Amino acid sequence: MTKIRVSAFRWVPPFAQGLVRDLRVRWALEEAGLVYEERLIGQGDQASESYRRLQPFGQVPTYEEDGLVLFESGAIVLHIAERSDVLMPSDPAARARCKAWMFAALNTIEPPIQNVAEIDLFCPEEAWAKQRRPAAVQAVKERLEQLSAWLGGREYLEDHFTAGDLLMTTVLRILRHTDLVAQIPALEAYRLRCEARPAFQRALAAQMAPFAAS
Repeated sequence: MTKIRVSAFRWVPPFAQGLVRDLRVRWALEEAGLVYEERLIGQGDQASESYRRLQPFGQVPTYEEDGLVLFESGAIVLHIAERSDVLMPSDPAARARCKAWMFAALNTIEPPIQNVAEIDLFCPEEAWAKQRRPAAVQAVKERLEQLSAWLGGREYLEDHFTAGDLLMTTVLRILRHTDLVAQIPALEAYRLRCEARPAFQRALAAQMAPFAAS
């Protein structure tokens, strides 16, 4: 039986709990019906030579399966999605569209969102941050409005839930300390719809369990 192991943090500060990127991988595995075990690490482990052989930058998650070692959450989710009818359609054109949305989530939507999150969570009192924030927020609003316009009356980004929606939802969750998503009802409903999936709920509970134990 194939053994899958995913690395995750043993503990992170409350503002990061439920947002660490191993959640994306856990969710994908849950949707695909694949069993995995977690490899919990601490800050000291990140810099170790053994862990850097798995993840060159010391981040989480890593993914190990039968000698295959992957890093970067988007690449891992893609690897899982390609073997799951739930996460990626069988039709070639639909598969290509799914991959396009995966890239859009990580390359178009996440960078401006992450910019706002870093300002708000790590340096809110810095003068430069206060000056930069309005423009950063405006950039996020523009992207969110564009995303909402695409959704229109759709339940998902394409005909049904895919790995594109999975990644997009985890990106939108980064803004949970703000009301930027909630200000756009269609987008908020989309996020909540995706988060209501049983696979997401199982993945979130699995990520949160070690934090509660610590």
